[in-house]
Amino acid sequence: MVRRFLYFQTMSEDQLNGFLEALKSDSELKQKLKSAKTPEDVVAIAKSAGFTFSVDLVERPEVSEIELEAIAGGGDGG
Repeated sequence: MVRRFLYFQTMSEDQLNGFLEALKSDSELKQKLKSAKTPEDVVAIAKSAGFTFSVDLVERPEVSEIELEAIAGGGDGG
């Protein structure tokens, strides 16, 4: 059971990383993300683009609002 949980968590993290990478080059996706008001909105936007991950991942400190805004806004995150 633990192995299965870790597998799905890794898959979700891969999906989140893929979404973050897609944001760097997809201006339409960036524009959609700018309208997100909640972590649930971020997850829904990602899902519509073919990425599946949980709200819990979006709320983790290492996936901060600043990082998402920097990517969506075309900044360098730093």
